[in-house]
Amino acid sequence: MIEKDRMTIASLLRDNGYNTAMIGKWHLQMEFEGSLGKDRDWSKPFTDGPIDKGFDYFFGIPASMNYGILTYLENDRVLDPPVLWTKKKPATNPRTFSDDITPKPYRMTPPYEKEGGRGWVEVAPSFNDELVLETLTNKAVEYIDEKTKEAKNGKPFFLYLPLNSPHLPHSTHPDFQGRSNCGNYGDFMEETDYRVGQVLKALKDNGIDDNTLVIFSSDNGAETNYVYQRDVYGHYSSFNFKGGKRDIYEGGHRVPFLMRWPAQIKAGLKSDVPVCQTDYLATIAAIIGVKLPDNAGEDSYSLLPILQGKDDDKTVRGAVIHHSVSGDFAIRYGKWKLNMFRGSGGSWNLDLYNLKKGKPSLNFIIWKRIQAKLPTSILSIPM
Repeated sequence: MIEKDRMTIASLLRDNGYNTAMIGKWHLQMEFEGSLGKDRDWSKPFTDGPIDKGFDYFFGIPASMNYGILTYLENDRVLDPPVLWTKKKPATNPRTFSDDITPKPYRMTPPYEKEGGRGWVEVAPSFNDELVLETLTNKAVEYIDEKTKEAKNGKPFFLYLPLNSPHLPHSTHPDFQGRSNCGNYGDFMEETDYRVGQVLKALKDNGIDDNTLVIFSSDNGAETNYVYQRDVYGHYSSFNFKGGKRDIYEGGHRVPFLMRWPAQIKAGLKSDVPVCQTDYLATIAAIIGVKLPDNAGEDSYSLLPILQGKDDDKTVRGAVIHHSVSGDFAIRYGKWKLNMFRGSGGSWNLDLYNLKKGKPSLNFIIWKRIQAKLPTSILSIPM
């Protein structure tokens, strides 16, 4: 999924003197010897994983736990061969959401089977989905403890920590089950909060939290069970925005985006400039004083001036392109968002929103003014 030699945040920082590590869920393709249930050789290294994309060290799982391979990996090796089989099992926790919600709640938990096949998942005998968050966090804390000395002596580190939560299955550690007021989903989130706290504590205990930039975010809006959480528990995972994961609407794309850097970012600083996670690359390049080449971060904008409180221009970021699972597109520019829904015969149905007001209208005079400010590459999208 990431083409060979394409610059990543990890490769940028590695090439500029950083230790780079990924601990967590990769889910960006990797290749194992053999095919599902056939000609597997788990002793051989896998390819196209994190260490091929700029990371010096990797520990984690191949992808989300609803498919693929369930085992822990380190660098380019499988730690415990996934020689058993499993598939989605009904969630038995009475605090989980209703079974009539799509996708349904499930677990990927022992016991496992000796035989499987199509529709099943290869799994290691030692794998337990309830322990994944704890395992990843412990490894992250261990990495911070190990690399602090080098960081203090001039070789800083970059740690990418993509957790398995809040993605299904909601496999809450036994220590956190029953602790929240929002069912098993809430319990899973409470555990996640605790695990993030463990990482922040490790930075503080090692005396490096003041000059460490921590970015906390999510890769998409809430899963469709957000409706259940809202109606049953009064918990608004998507706040008051329409839609959720996979949608073109704001509920599918607005996510938490917190940055903590006590030595550089003033506490309590807020900005309502529309930004995107693609901006990480340009922002980090600006922080370390590196100019990106023309073939890297083409849709990345530096947020450093905003973090420094120097620039809060609402259009400093440029347009943001949105995409839904159904193939619809949207363009966000400042307070305006144009949703473009595929119609019949190659036509498009358009909704233009002023997000300050929240109601759709199709004002072509306003849209023409927005078009005049957009780059040609964006305007070439067929409509």
